[in-house]
Amino acid sequence: MIDFSAFNDALGIMFTSAGSWGWIVPGLVVGLVFSAIPGISITMAMAIVLPMSLYMDFFSAIVFLTSVYTGAGFGGSVPAILMNIPGSPSSFATTFDGYAMSQKGEHNEALGYALFASTLCGIAGYVLLLLVIEPLADIVLRIGPVEMFAVAIWGMMLLGSLGSAYISRGLFAAALGILLGTVGMNTAGFTRGTMGLPVLLDGIAPIPAMIGLLAASQLLSLASRDYIIEAEGSREVSLRKILKGCWGTMKYPGVLLRGSIIGIIIGAVPGVGSSIGNLIAYAETKRTAKDSATFGKGNPKGVIAAESAVASGEGGSMATMLALGIPGGGATAILIAAFMMHNIVPGPSFIETQKPMVYAIILNNIVQAVVLLAVGIGFIYVASNIMKVRTRYVLPAILVIATLGTFAVTGEAAGPITLFVFALLGYALNRYQYPVSAVVVGILLGRMLETEFLRSYQLSGGNPLYILERPGAMAIFAVMFASLAMTAWGKRKQNRAEAAEALAMEKLRDEAAAHAAHTTPSKG
Repeated sequence: MIDFSAFNDALGIMFTSAGSWGWIVPGLVVGLVFSAIPGISITMAMAIVLPMSLYMDFFSAIVFLTSVYTGAGFGGSVPAILMNIPGSPSSFATTFDGYAMSQKGEHNEALGYALFASTLCGIAGYVLLLLVIEPLADIVLRIGPVEMFAVAIWGMMLLGSLGSAYISRGLFAAALGILLGTVGMNTAGFTRGTMGLPVLLDGIAPIPAMIGLLAASQLLSLASRDYIIEAEGSREVSLRKILKGCWGTMKYPGVLLRGSIIGIIIGAVPGVGSSIGNLIAYAETKRTAKDSATFGKGNPKGVIAAESAVASGEGGSMATMLALGIPGGGATAILIAAFMMHNIVPGPSFIETQKPMVYAIILNNIVQAVVLLAVGIGFIYVASNIMKVRTRYVLPAILVIATLGTFAVTGEAAGPITLFVFALLGYALNRYQYPVSAVVVGILLGRMLETEFLRSYQLSGGNPLYILERPGAMAIFAVMFASLAMTAWGKRKQNRAEAAEALAMEKLRDEAAAHAAHTTPSKG
């Protein structure tokens, strides 16, 4: 729980370092802009501004870098909603319903839902971090490869909610994604699918591949239009509608809570990242929703679920970094570098000896999440004007930016080449109605699934009963099986209800036909 003496000292640090607060807005703007550009990751944005922090005092540097982190968590949802192109992998699930809302002229509301979910769940994630940072460190230390394998299996279960109308095509797309995700050298030293190319030894770069898969069909479909949204009246940028979307988020407290819990748990696991958390949150929200059939067609709950997990996942990643000195991902690795540049090493000793500073960092992150609401609304208002620009100008710009972004990710021509190859693959998959989303999930999880399985096998010595010694993994598998059972039961109940409704409608039609025949006067 909270050490109130250290908490009071943390408030003192914040108020005596009031000048540090001036770095919040610039940091948020940097994060929003960079993450909204396809191919430019959060890690890259923070790496670019890291040298600036060397000339600041420690608290100001951390405030600036964590502000970039907070802004980037939301920024990727803007192109995901407006153009169906996620600015970062963590915004992937946001495209499912966000873009569908945009095509119905509800882009203002969709962006409002995403922003307010990010704000509320960002605050919730850091408040929970404030309460449990010390005991959470012990829990994270107990997470092993078996638990990670269970999380990967849980992620693969998402493919059931991302499939196409043809089950066989959905399964094929999933298998293709996993196969592509395991290209390269695995932890056992075996090399697969590299075709003799050294660049593939580390596997296929996921960000260029994802942009190619998701952007290809979208850019081709938009090329035939004059504007991204064809109806002129639906292209307006309305502050009132953005605020309406923000306020509408409060109608779904259960979705926010579920997304926050999943985001914090997944975010705290080193190396997993928010790209998995937002997929799991989306799938679980869809599974438990009574209107699950409307997901993917513009259901606001889909946007809220995805963004709530991304925002709260930031708190989980920060917990791992502060409590253990272990980066939850590339962005928190940059934060650790900033700590070390100021001769401070995060971890158990940092929490023990400088608890007021730890609390001050967390409290400032809560302030950042609040400020994000105002800065984010301004950013949305500016970014949404892309709807008023003709596609003949927008599409080439997006293609150039995406190509440069993929080059920046890999540092060589392999990035743009990967983008081009997967753009063709994405076009072919869409052409023959194979779900591209299933391929993306397979690429994101394929390597993790194999690596954690091999580690689990080595630890257990090939004994499947080893799982009985891992209560955490058993709990995850139990939740998954319960979810499957509930989903099957819910679908069966829904099918029965639909069959009964169809029978009742047929009966009404028969009665109406009989009544019409009875009341029609005979001729002659």
